[in-house]
Amino acid sequence: MLEYLRDRRPDGTKEGCAEGDCGACTVVLGELAADGRSMSYRAINSCIRFLATLDGKELITVESLQANERDLHPVQQAMMDHHASQCGFCTPGFVMSLFALYLNRNSARREDVIDALAGNLCRCTGYRPIIEAGQNMFAYPEPARWSRTDAHSVTRLRLLQTLRRDSRDALRLPGF
Repeated sequence: MLEYLRDRRPDGTKEGCAEGDCGACTVVLGELAADGRSMSYRAINSCIRFLATLDGKELITVESLQANERDLHPVQQAMMDHHASQCGFCTPGFVMSLFALYLNRNSARREDVIDALAGNLCRCTGYRPIIEAGQNMFAYPEPARWSRTDAHSVTRLRLLQTLRRDSRDALRLPGF
């Protein structure tokens, strides 16, 4: 998936280790929950995810978060306000891991933020300001784009339900 993203989109999703260890390539995957009546969002490493496994799912990259040049998403704003980035290489991955947490909760304890960031590495900033950003991102007003309300809306749910395939119609590729 990472190669596909890097070939076709802006370069916000970074390639670090290409082995699923550093988190620089983190994106968020939206899919129907097991009950088929609610949404589930989770951070994944795009460098070790096969493109064909996205069938019937929603892929969200860091470029998708910002509504316009002036308004940052609460996750991005919190990262900025808490000085949680230095070189910026790992920042998109951290933002996306926190974004998945943001979509699935209304608040988070320090332990929740640490768990959400477990797959992301930073060599410059240190984790304290990043964790603080994750704890404080919920205090910002709901964004115009990618609010929790929008992410879990009936409209979004129905759109993904229309992509759901019967097992007989599922995407079939050798090896999948």
